[in-house]
Amino acid sequence: MPHSAFLNLHNISLAYDTPEGLKTVVNQLDLQLERGHIGCLLGASGCGKTTVLRAIAGFEPLRQGRIEVNQELLSTPEGSIAPEKRQVGMMFQDYALFPHLSIEKNIGFGLRKMDKTVRAHRVAEMLNLVGLESLAQRYPHELSGGQQQRVALARALAPEPSLLLLDEPFSNLDVDTRERLAFEVREILQKTGLTALLVTHNQAEAFAIADRIGVMKDGLIVQWDTAYGLHTQPANDFVADFIRREALMTQRAQAFMRGEVVAA
Repeated sequence: MPHSAFLNLHNISLAYDTPEGLKTVVNQLDLQLERGHIGCLLGASGCGKTTVLRAIAGFEPLRQGRIEVNQELLSTPEGSIAPEKRQVGMMFQDYALFPHLSIEKNIGFGLRKMDKTVRAHRVAEMLNLVGLESLAQRYPHELSGGQQQRVALARALAPEPSLLLLDEPFSNLDVDTRERLAFEVREILQKTGLTALLVTHNQAEAFAIADRIGVMKDGLIVQWDTAYGLHTQPANDFVADFIRREALMTQRAQAFMRGEVVAA
């Protein structure tokens, strides 16, 4: 394990009980992410990427291995620290905003134990960080999808987690908004210096936001590399084909949004 690793997943395995027996979803996976870096697990539905994210958050028990954040042991098969005590923030796919609360109160929801003045200052900081100061008194249904996404990010960042997890955060947005916001989120995370791990099936998002990308297949990371490394030195035919296929799908989606004829 590199000395600089902030997030360390060592030989983790995760499985579900099914009527047919135990189904292994993640099998002896290793991952190390440096402090202040943004990582991404990239792969098709069912490859195990979201299950890994949920295990880091404390929502899935390990069958094997260990999970460490900032050299603190969070999970082993013998036991784990409760999710609310991990200092791990999570941004969900559907944003999970409270429809009856204003944007300001949504962001401050996890800060209820803070002094009122300190809480108000922190919420104002987060509104400024995501560029939504003028919308503080509005409600989620009054915002665009991209604005809701930024509110969800601000709420996840407000308690100052040591690690941020993002579960398919752009999947509900159109192609153009998705790619623009991926760059915006990267800029916001870089300003905070936070370590973050994203899961997505979209290569363009992964390449826009992440310092390191893990291409997953059948519960394993096939290659953990930079976007440039995946493009120029794929570890095997699977990675090469996956990167090529996803790039083609992105190009076709962009052409479709522009109203261009897309070749079969």
